[in-house]
Amino acid sequence: MDHALPTPITPSTPEDAGPIVLALPKGRILSELAPVLARAGITPAADYADESSRRLRFPTDDPSLDVIRVRSFDVATFVAHGAAQIGVCGADVLMEFDYPEIYAPLDLGIGRCRVSIAEPVAAEPDDPSRWSRVTVATKYPNIAQRHFAAHGVQAEIVHLNGAMELAPSMGLSRLIVDLVQTGSTLKANGLKETEVIAHVTSRLVVNRTALKTRPEAIGAWIARFRAALAERDAR
Repeated sequence: MDHALPTPITPSTPEDAGPIVLALPKGRILSELAPVLARAGITPAADYADESSRRLRFPTDDPSLDVIRVRSFDVATFVAHGAAQIGVCGADVLMEFDYPEIYAPLDLGIGRCRVSIAEPVAAEPDDPSRWSRVTVATKYPNIAQRHFAAHGVQAEIVHLNGAMELAPSMGLSRLIVDLVQTGSTLKANGLKETEVIAHVTSRLVVNRTALKTRPEAIGAWIARFRAALAERDAR
């Protein structure tokens, strides 16, 4: 069934407000996100999906919308501080930062993975309910500390931005808390997943102030994404 392209959205604020900025994460999510963007009538400049491109801000075929491409952890920061009015980021990022300035109206159902606890396969059997403290390597210090605190355990955090799987074997930590998709990286590094803290998908996020000051423009983009998901799910 053919669908006519949506007409460009006219900003509800004066022209000097500029285009709406959509923050998108670098990496694997871009390919999963492409069909959703297409159904929402968003066509960024050709080099947007080229990871080798040094450009970070891209126009789209709609003059009321620009796209920026940033690290997945940074999407929420750009949106929370109003540098971007809307964005796409994982629920893990929202859990970690818990920005009150962000509203997440839509679950896009892509980027499925989980935040999990893992330990060495060869670790001596132990009862976690008897722990008072544990060392944890992670890029999610807030998620890890909240999770273990809820079980009466003090988590001593070793903050790493990558190569978490090396931490137990190198004596940095007993456990890791990391994002897991297939578990193959854990297995390749002698680790096993012991607990899932949260299941994760990517969400459409919106700056609350922008939604109040530019309700027609922001609301229209939310509606486009909602319609794109409905069309996808109907197929």
